Amino acid sequence: MPGVGPKTAQRLALHLIKRPEKEVQALAQALVAAKQQVGLCKVCFHLSAEPVCSICSNQNRDRTTICVVADSRDTIALEKTREYRGLYHVLGGVISPMDGIGPEQLNIEALVRRLTKEQIEEVILAISPSVEGETTTLYINGLVRPFTKVTRIAFGLPMGGDLEYADEVTLARALEGRRELD
Repeated sequence: MPGVGPKTAQRLALHLIKRPEKEVQALAQALVAAKQQVGLCKVCFHLSAEPVCSICSNQNRDRTTICVVADSRDTIALEKTREYRGLYHVLGGVISPMDGIGPEQLNIEALVRRLTKEQIEEVILAISPSVEGETTTLYINGLVRPFTKVTRIAFGLPMGGDLEYADEVTLARALEGRRELD
């Protein structure tokens, strides 16, 4: 599983072996049920047990702004900040020719359809700044710009980070994304 190294996998396996069989079967059934019940929102493609996710169905959200992310983990991370109150659009990955992923394999066409049907004033691109992420950002910017204002999240230094250990691209982005102090 992604993010689970050999030592953690071993600890999990040993823990499960020590648990009563009923607990392990309950876990297995919960995993199967989750796989069967959770799908993708038909509007934004975020994970959802309903046809339309709780974010898209929430009428208190700002319906004029869409934040474009690579996958649902990004949506969850942004929601944890409690700062963004608009809608989302989950691409389902990033453009990666080396992995055989082109724009056709992502939910980009659905994003453009949303922009032609809804009154969106701003699209925020919140895609990680990897080579594939930058390619995806540039591609989407070209498609979306004719319909609405396009912005991207700022990138820079993490809290507690030291300037001397930051790479040049991160420092350059931090300078570009600077803002006036209140």
